[in-house]
Amino acid sequence: MSNEGKIYLYPIWLRIWHTINALGILVLIYTGLNMQFAKPGFELLRFDLAVSLHNFAGITVAISYLIFFIGNLITTNKKYYRIKPKGLRKRLLKQLRFYVYGMFKNEEIPYPISVKRKFNPVQKYTYVAVMYLMVPIIIITGIALLFPETIIEDVYNMSGIFITAILHSIVGFIISIFLIIHLYFATIGKKPYSNFKSIVTGWH
Repeated sequence: MSNEGKIYLYPIWLRIWHTINALGILVLIYTGLNMQFAKPGFELLRFDLAVSLHNFAGITVAISYLIFFIGNLITTNKKYYRIKPKGLRKRLLKQLRFYVYGMFKNEEIPYPISVKRKFNPVQKYTYVAVMYLMVPIIIITGIALLFPETIIEDVYNMSGIFITAILHSIVGFIISIFLIIHLYFATIGKKPYSNFKSIVTGWH
């Protein structure tokens, strides 16, 4: 669907999901950091409150992810996440070159947004890795830590809870870095606020 040169890329369900997910992840990062580094005399947030908020935000993000997953199954949005291995390396290198060199020279965007293509190759495969690998891992490990009795006690003579907690923290860190990079690249548009406006209105 288009209107006066605009493309309707973000349906209302996707925008609501995006907002809930973003707020939930921000709460998870803040409370997670507090839980990780809290010590006597230094707490960004009262520890018990941080734990409660972290659990609530985690459950919210898990439900939100389920909405995203189902939405991508039953709507046309799934087409933007389809994997196309042929020529992948060439496409990724072309887009990476634009990011590190071309955009500073005002070169033409190699993969402009269209009705058929919402993401450039770097965005697409990064989103696929995060949404279909990283997020499921952090949800599963988060649920396991919420119900530690479900975790295997020992894995190669190491505490199952310890391994689960380490995996949860590592993936959480990776997603945090992704969020920072995601916000930076969101400013790369016709104007720094163009992409943020698109996710509010639905129109690119």
